[in-house]
Amino acid sequence: MNAKQLTYFTAIYENGTLTQAAGQVRVAVSALSHHLANLEADLGTELFVRKPRGMMPTAAGHRLYDHAKSILRSIAAAEADIRDAGREIAGDVSIGLAYSAVKAIGVTLFQRVVADYPKLRLSLSESLSGSTLMHLMESEVDLAMVYNPPQDSALRTQAVLEEGMVCIGRPEMLGDTEAPIRFDEMLELPLIILRQGLSTRALIDDAALLKRLETKARFQMNSVYAIGGSLQAGLGCAIATRLIMNEHLESGALTARPIIEPELSRTLYMCELAERPVTFALETVRNLTINLALHAIEEGIWDAVPAKSMKESSS
Repeated sequence: MNAKQLTYFTAIYENGTLTQAAGQVRVAVSALSHHLANLEADLGTELFVRKPRGMMPTAAGHRLYDHAKSILRSIAAAEADIRDAGREIAGDVSIGLAYSAVKAIGVTLFQRVVADYPKLRLSLSESLSGSTLMHLMESEVDLAMVYNPPQDSALRTQAVLEEGMVCIGRPEMLGDTEAPIRFDEMLELPLIILRQGLSTRALIDDAALLKRLETKARFQMNSVYAIGGSLQAGLGCAIATRLIMNEHLESGALTARPIIEPELSRTLYMCELAERPVTFALETVRNLTINLALHAIEEGIWDAVPAKSMKESSS
């Protein structure tokens, strides 16, 4: 198996016919068919079902397509990276950010890229933390900023900041006070939490406490917008950070109480795939994003503290 075979295979998969694929990669249909036959022989399985009007991928074909896209993308990134070494930073980088990160630094990140790296093409995906991690694992993004990622040898992670969690709700439900609230006391309130799964892990990393929250929760949602609307409507209270609902907190529509006994916090990590080569462009975006997050803490935009590793590296 080689890059040419994977390129031809991908063209057939995406076009659905040999004729259209041959036109895309600019080779004869017979040559394309020959390369596909050799690839199937090497792998010992059919990748497509030949039909009168096209090519339908088999289960093996679907699996290979996912691998092929990742491999070809890495090859293209490596070529661009080495070609541009020592020159102006250029290339394509995609980053997935959790909702909080987008809110705190998303616009600023693009402003800095436009001003300082005009040849760098940046794409950004916003989602809940668990979904962002899945996008990284499936090679849909190059970098991902997520909360409390699981320990996985496939990931290279760097702790960036720590956020304290608070209980947020309408004053008439939570009390017109910002005094701390005990975890057990909070469990007696109608709670709204992120739906079970990887996204829930982004809330807190203590499995026992998570289980208690899930058992007591009145609603589980995977939408920050829906949670915010439900809080304003007085349907319940949520465990969140001040940043997520800061506009409503500042207006007085919602109030926030720190959680104690125990205190709850979560850690934001910069993640990338361990096996993926680091390009100059990726390194630039990674470092820029981390620095912007730390600067947002200094400016009071992000109510958080730098992770211990960040403090040690700056000392």
